[in-house]
Amino acid sequence: MKHLIDPMDLTVEEIDQLIDLGSKILADKEKYQDVCKHKSLATLFFEPSTRTRLSFEAAMLELGGNVLGFSSANSSSASKGESVSDTVRTVSYYSDIIAMRHPKEGAPLVASRKIDVPLINAGDGGHYHPTQTLTDLMTIYQEKGRFHDLTIGMCGDLKFGRTVHSLIKAMSRYENVRFVMISPEELRLPEYIVKDVFEKKNISYQEVRTMEEVMPDLDILYMTRVQRERFFNEQDYIRLKDSFILDLDKLKTAKKDLCIMHPLPRVNEISTKVDDDPRACYFKQVRYGKFIRMALIMTMLGVNVDED
Repeated sequence: MKHLIDPMDLTVEEIDQLIDLGSKILADKEKYQDVCKHKSLATLFFEPSTRTRLSFEAAMLELGGNVLGFSSANSSSASKGESVSDTVRTVSYYSDIIAMRHPKEGAPLVASRKIDVPLINAGDGGHYHPTQTLTDLMTIYQEKGRFHDLTIGMCGDLKFGRTVHSLIKAMSRYENVRFVMISPEELRLPEYIVKDVFEKKNISYQEVRTMEEVMPDLDILYMTRVQRERFFNEQDYIRLKDSFILDLDKLKTAKKDLCIMHPLPRVNEISTKVDDDPRACYFKQVRYGKFIRMALIMTMLGVNVDED
């Protein structure tokens, strides 16, 4: 695995190996605390990020490695007009692996062709965010113990949500997975996802307009934000927004082992009163994200730990 640009670059077997390694690190952090000693990760974030950048940095530091980089384009030579390729190529001589975020789709792919060290796409516009997909998969495995025989509800902005699209594609490769799409008409899943994934692979799916009508069936509920700016008029937004806010009342009919996920940041689409419910897994996702990134960094650097 030279670079990771698209989550579908990974085979099912590679994902399983990453999750297995991430689970081992989670169970015995001390065993892995020096495996990347004298290795350096460069975090090149051409647009601001909090969770993803700090997760990568925490992952590398907990492996015993070093971190360098910048958190916005304004603090790099890009502000002087330097091309992305030149910036990344220069930094590649200072580092062993690069995590890059950029607002333009395709920028990490272009940059990866100019360097000899591994590059991880940490998000390119509305395109790909593979480590978020890996984080979601790690969460599902840790909380449910499997990827097969699951009913997954996806709620909110399904039209523009890149995390939703990527997770659908990733989970479509496992057996007996059923999808329930919960959204307003204005933000329903794009037709190309329906055709290229659900219909092409003959995967069971359902489209509904409220959580309540499907809540008892769900094993996983993946929440996203219904964004005001996606609507043509304020009245439609006001009329619909409360239907897609998860609260304790809507959870009354849910399974006791439901796994509630969210890629974060949350605004108001999940009531803070849900946070203390044992089914709330979205802050656990943050923790799992660090461990799967640790596994990814080790794998891409070819670092191994001798098993006892």
